[in-house]
Amino acid sequence: MRRCRTAEKSNIPWREMTKQVLESDVYEVFESIRDLNLVYPDYYLNPFHAYDEGNLSWLAAAEAEPATMSIAKRAIPEAGSIDEANQIVRGNWLNAIEEHHLKYSGNCQINDILDVGCSVGVSTRYLAEKFPSAKAVGLDLSPYFLAVAAQKEEKISRQNRIRWVHGNGEATGLPSKSFDLVSLAYVCHECPARAITGLVNEAFRVLRPGGTITLTDNSPKSKVLQELSPVLFTLMKSTEPFLDEYYMLDLEETMRQAGFVNVHSILTDPRHRTVTATVPF
Repeated sequence: MRRCRTAEKSNIPWREMTKQVLESDVYEVFESIRDLNLVYPDYYLNPFHAYDEGNLSWLAAAEAEPATMSIAKRAIPEAGSIDEANQIVRGNWLNAIEEHHLKYSGNCQINDILDVGCSVGVSTRYLAEKFPSAKAVGLDLSPYFLAVAAQKEEKISRQNRIRWVHGNGEATGLPSKSFDLVSLAYVCHECPARAITGLVNEAFRVLRPGGTITLTDNSPKSKVLQELSPVLFTLMKSTEPFLDEYYMLDLEETMRQAGFVNVHSILTDPRHRTVTATVPF
């Protein structure tokens, strides 16, 4: 409830958005999207974000979008509205991706996008809007999140419909060299180091030569995060079981070890970095 109250003070209609999801027909979509044969990694079965069932619950799925909106507002507290905060946070992220790909891809077009850990599809929709001629796939371990994403997508008209896949980002089962862009947005801080390494290696496998990987997440060099009060930092760590592992991992070196080149990291807002890299030709 604390997150809800804080969000609503920032004009995020947390309870109303949650209610709309829980009272919708999202449960019917769930059955068609869930892969009953999927084996969940052990780390994924831990409590996350104060949900005992982690991401495998309807409440977590229903509250995911307002929680995502809160990320932008916390990053840009001086923004006059949530839309303005989102435009800055997401706009800087998308621009970093586009600039990197234009510089290092050898004129390869972005025709196929994979959004790993897509949650309820917020980042996937931004990517699909930024690159409208591309075909986008949103992949996540939570069928609850994917059901919410798929239901929302049904109401949106776009050139290429987003495809939603219930799968593991460390072993997607998707064909090798089949994507031009792989994105992981706010995913890595929720994973142990071994899983982050697995995600990066799998991204390398599914990307075509000249393809781009992009990871955006908390920046260890963020002065805002470094200056959090001990109480707030302890509270954040209590709902993020792998935060220490994320901060200790050298993400750029992990990407180089996987085979990526042109690894670059920039602060795209006061809290978050975007790391981009290329699969060599």
